[in-house]
Amino acid sequence: MPKYVLGHDLKGEGTRLALMSQLLDPMHRRYVDALRVVRPRARTLEVGCGNGSISVWLAGRVRPGGTAVAVDLDLSLVDVRGPDLELRQGDIVAGPVEPGTFDLVTARAVLHHVQNPDAAIVNMVAGLRPGGALLLIEPDFLPVSVAEPPEVRAFWEGWLAWSRDRGIDYFIGRTLAPRLASLGLTNISGTAETAIYNGDSLWAEYWIETITELRGDLIGSGKIDEALVNNFLAYCADSNWWTQTIAFTAVHGRTPGG
Repeated sequence: MPKYVLGHDLKGEGTRLALMSQLLDPMHRRYVDALRVVRPRARTLEVGCGNGSISVWLAGRVRPGGTAVAVDLDLSLVDVRGPDLELRQGDIVAGPVEPGTFDLVTARAVLHHVQNPDAAIVNMVAGLRPGGALLLIEPDFLPVSVAEPPEVRAFWEGWLAWSRDRGIDYFIGRTLAPRLASLGLTNISGTAETAIYNGDSLWAEYWIETITELRGDLIGSGKIDEALVNNFLAYCADSNWWTQTIAFTAVHGRTPGG
């Protein structure tokens, strides 16, 4: 079974996932609500559930009579439990989960790590019942191309070179709509949202945690040197520094019928 670049066994991964939930769950919930498919007796599937924060929220929304299924390669950091929440370990690339049964299938910040995202999307679409909705939220790192000051932009250039070597696609967000269209989904739409944040903020804390975990691998890759890492971490601690990093692209579509 595939593994994550940032494995769930790493010391700081629980903290990172908690920060990601705090930063991204409000946006994710807002997009789910706008689709109007999650209601009592509905069935939902979250692929790559992380710590389970969205799945447990979905379980509350489908009650009574519904089920929220949460799937991940590694469930060791799922820190929620509850009625109507079903946890499953699995790899979405290997095959669909209960084909034709879900009102909503969603995944956030998963596909950019997947070596075969087309297979993953095909299997997620296969899980939908007629009229069901697929919601994907993935990054586009376009904002870092104009990051300031120059040493921060140089850090991100090295980061993107490192990520390409690791098989990570930080620009996959912009490709989601045509991928869904090619599979026959209808009512395809989406938006991109970019957080503007400063040093000493939650987003800065997220990046400090991430870079600290990956520091050895980043420097060892030869794509980023010690000075660039130190400079970047210093800016993340400076409340006078403002920046943008990711355009989170949320794209959704529906299966015909229903």
